[in-house]
Amino acid sequence: MMTLDPTLMRKVRVVFHSLGLSCLGGAIFLQILVLFDILQHGYFRAVEANPAILAMEIGLSAFALVYFVYIYQRLIRSNK
Repeated sequence: MMTLDPTLMRKVRVVFHSLGLSCLGGAIFLQILVLFDILQHGYFRAVEANPAILAMEIGLSAFALVYFVYIYQRLIRSNK
């Protein structure tokens, strides 16, 4: 049976958490920008014309959601 290298698994875990935390941080930053724009103008309107950028934003948002659920469940399980 082949086992995975612990050093490689640690690097994969670091990349996974770095990407996840970056996505969540970006989402929080974007929400703050939207809130300030709403406070200043009373509304917010955004249009993305580039399909590649839109697909990337949707993909990263989905990853952020999955990562948030993963971290939330891990936190709940550790506090039992």
